[in-house]
Amino acid sequence: MGYKVGVDRKQLTLIPICLDEYVPEDHICRVIDAFTRQLDLCKLKIKHAECKTKGCRPYDPQKMLSLYIYGYLHRVRSSRRLEAETRRNLEVIWLMEGLTPDDKTVSDFRKDNAKAIKGVFGEFVQMCRKVDFTPLGIHY
Repeated sequence: MGYKVGVDRKQLTLIPICLDEYVPEDHICRVIDAFTRQLDLCKLKIKHAECKTKGCRPYDPQKMLSLYIYGYLHRVRSSRRLEAETRRNLEVIWLMEGLTPDDKTVSDFRKDNAKAIKGVFGEFVQMCRKVDFTPLGIHY
């Protein structure tokens, strides 16, 4: 007999081309995405809520908030770890739509929007309570 054999790493495979196929319809990432899409980022005074017309384009603050909520729920607080998640975790890749901000960008977003992020976390927790949704077994 022998050991179980894995897949040949050099073998070409047909994987789903659509990133959406990797995230189930009832996944927490979809809840986070829907929640952050409905927020009025200008009202929350999020930096870059209104996109500039000149200069280097900033990352979408809705995506950055989604990244922080995901990190909050999965106990990933470090900017470097959040950056790593954007490159290796399919859920986060889906959530960020393939964007990969570096750790300084992630850190600066937190620094520039600390008060708003705290408020958004509170709103997210209230929404979860209201709909009786407990992601990842977290009890509020």
